[in-house]
Amino acid sequence: MLIDDYVSGLHRALDGPAGAKRDLVVEARDSLADTAEAYESDGLARLEAERLAVEEFGELAEIAPGYQRELVATAGRRLSALLFVSVPLTTLMWSVVWAFFPMNAADWADRPGWFLPVARLLDGFHLTTGVLGGLTLLALTWGARRVRRPERLTRLLALWVWAMLPVTLLFSLALQYGSHGPTGFSAFLPGMLLSLTTPLLNGLQLYGAARCLRITRRLQPA
Repeated sequence: MLIDDYVSGLHRALDGPAGAKRDLVVEARDSLADTAEAYESDGLARLEAERLAVEEFGELAEIAPGYQRELVATAGRRLSALLFVSVPLTTLMWSVVWAFFPMNAADWADRPGWFLPVARLLDGFHLTTGVLGGLTLLALTWGARRVRRPERLTRLLALWVWAMLPVTLLFSLALQYGSHGPTGFSAFLPGMLLSLTTPLLNGLQLYGAARCLRITRRLQPA
């Protein structure tokens, strides 16, 4: 069947979040089937009706980029929403942890002079990431009609994530070294739980960024 072949080709041409991709392909199939049924009701044979429906829908080379941009925008919204929520929230939770631990202020007395500037710089990186995530989410949601090339925003945000996470990891290791532990942290349950949660969130962020970089390549000029 011509419609089945066309839809299979569209499915192979697209790359993106599975659920969103499935919805787009099903929507295309339903549209083609409705058009073919309309031609059949006018007296055409099924094969001819499907041929006209496919011809009217457009060549795959012309249709696929538009569908791919929708998938890119979906992936970009998911990544930006994750960054907008998780990065500031994680920073806030760590601030609360350090407000209660260590309880003895003398434990921080031997911090090196660079400790506080690095801590503030790390907070600045996190704040910037959260703001970029929020702005990108706005642009790809309420401003979607004005954004003709969502792949550019999505790719830039993904590249920022890949650049930001290694830097923040180095800063975090430096702060851990400068704080000498701190002593007794392994017995502080909230801190240990957050120590486990943060890498999981970082992994989700890297996965989302990697997916965005992969699917935007479908729209890069040959």
